[in-house]
Amino acid sequence: MDLWNILAASESWLDRWGVLLCSLGPIVFAWLLYITLSVKPASRMVWIAMVWLCVAILGAFYPVVESIWPWFLGVWGSLACLDLFVLLWAKRPELERHLPGRMAVGVEEKVEIRVRNHRPLVYQVELFDGIPEESKCEDFPRKLKLPAKGFHKITYGVTVPERGEAVFGKSFLELRTGLELWSRQYTVGEEQSVRVYPNYEPVIQLALLAMESQPQPMGIIQKNRAGLSKDFHQLRDYQYGDNLSQIDWKASSKRLSLISRDYHELRDQTVILAIDCGKRMRAMDGEAAQFDHCLNAVLLLAYVALRQGDSVGVMSFGQEERWLPPVKGTQSMTTILNHLYDYQATTSPSDYSEAVEQLMRRQARRSLVIMLTNVRGEDGLELVRPLRMMRKRHVVLLSSLREKAIMERLDTPAETMKDALGVARAQQYLHDRRAVLEELQSYGISTLETTARELPVALANRYLVDRESL
Repeated sequence: MDLWNILAASESWLDRWGVLLCSLGPIVFAWLLYITLSVKPASRMVWIAMVWLCVAILGAFYPVVESIWPWFLGVWGSLACLDLFVLLWAKRPELERHLPGRMAVGVEEKVEIRVRNHRPLVYQVELFDGIPEESKCEDFPRKLKLPAKGFHKITYGVTVPERGEAVFGKSFLELRTGLELWSRQYTVGEEQSVRVYPNYEPVIQLALLAMESQPQPMGIIQKNRAGLSKDFHQLRDYQYGDNLSQIDWKASSKRLSLISRDYHELRDQTVILAIDCGKRMRAMDGEAAQFDHCLNAVLLLAYVALRQGDSVGVMSFGQEERWLPPVKGTQSMTTILNHLYDYQATTSPSDYSEAVEQLMRRQARRSLVIMLTNVRGEDGLELVRPLRMMRKRHVVLLSSLREKAIMERLDTPAETMKDALGVARAQQYLHDRRAVLEELQSYGISTLETTARELPVALANRYLVDRESL
């Protein structure tokens, strides 16, 4: 007799409620398993339950099917209990994650995971690793087959979009036995963190090109600055174009031919990189913010300066002020990277007066100060006065980024009155910026205005020129 006939034949409401509770028993049992042990029916179990329900409905019309139904229920229940016992007997798998020593923004890095099984049975596993938020990874969820008393190793690629500490959380793992009637969920592994640095690929390219003595492909101009330094290096034969002041007349009289003095290139200078971490550096330029483009330029410039024999210091101004005293030698690139990797642009305005005051207090020796910011027309005296004060002690270079959106707006044809007004506002915006930069130049302060894409090479070239003023 099927379920509906039993309900109809019940003589009291109590009997009917009892039958209903018995029917709901498997559902309540499954719910309790999930709450207490994180065990839930797998998709195969759900499909079998649907088949069982169809058999129960057909049993109301066909007596032959009704006779099969108890056997079907018995076999299904036995297998479900056996599979549940095997699953509960299984030991929590162990997970080991191996992260790279450091990562770079926007660069895919490889992460290795090893999942180990301690039981003498084969298990099916569905794995999802706890990758950092907003990271790009298309390899999950990953289905694995854990061998008996063995392990399974996988490698996947992940791209982290932000600098700083990237935290990989615990992994989520769903375990199934051979019958795959039940599944159990685990959180395995440990939280791990890795430092995410700015994209220093241009620095690596420059290093390789420098090894081949071919810096020209990077666009950095190595100018001939012979004679500008007073550090004597050696005597050599006169070459066409040498200044008369380079000729050593005493040596020339002995050799009866012109001999020129050769000098060392300027070394042991100090370069201070002052980075604006205020809200104006949060403007997007392509897929990255202007602030990230500035950090890439700073890394390239620091590498060039260290190879020139100069010392490089770093200072940030904005909401959080940080200071790295000048370091020297190409091996100091690691120190600069560790200092810069977690810099972030904040939502606070930048105080130029406070920044200049802090810099002059920390750096008394005459230096080349390169300030990277985004100049606005309203800055005016707020920017000019502090830089004029700093110009009395240091050589100052102000680097200002052009917004890509503004330049694109100027290149867009004005077809409507609204478009024309937008172009006019963009022109006025650039005019006000240019007025501030021209005023700075009138006080002997060097300025550089360029796009984010051109900034690294343009800044390195300007450094090679302005360092001669020290």
